[in-house]
Amino acid sequence: MRLRLLIGAVGVAMGLFGALRFVQLDFPDIVNATLWLAGGVIVHDGILAPLTLAVVVLATRALAPRLRTAVTAGLVVLATVTVTAIPVLGSWGAREDNPTLLDRNYVLGWVVFAALVLLATAGAALRAVPPAGDSAGHDDEQQTHGTEEDAS
Repeated sequence: MRLRLLIGAVGVAMGLFGALRFVQLDFPDIVNATLWLAGGVIVHDGILAPLTLAVVVLATRALAPRLRTAVTAGLVVLATVTVTAIPVLGSWGAREDNPTLLDRNYVLGWVVFAALVLLATAGAALRAVPPAGDSAGHDDEQQTHGTEEDAS
């Protein structure tokens, strides 16, 4: 309990420090920061989250129920990292006078990451599929359930 209180106190202190630093900014900077933060919320909640949900719903409709969890997790991870990586994948911010900015092959890194996510997703999906002949692997629609009369 003491550790929780300590962690909470540190969090509150950091929040107060950030708020103090924020109000010490010039008014135009406060307006710009507020617009930027509000824009992030609007873009996330109004565009990215619904788009991700739509892709997941459409992609998982064709899958067996036991595969949906693994595929959903893989799609959400891949979509989140891809959206986050758009600036570096497009080399936005690269400058000729500073070659140390964006000095890696970020597209190759993203391809390797995407391949690892797809492999992990496939591995999780394969673990979710029961061996051939295992009756536990039938979908809910295919399972037969006993009635109350059978229980007596």
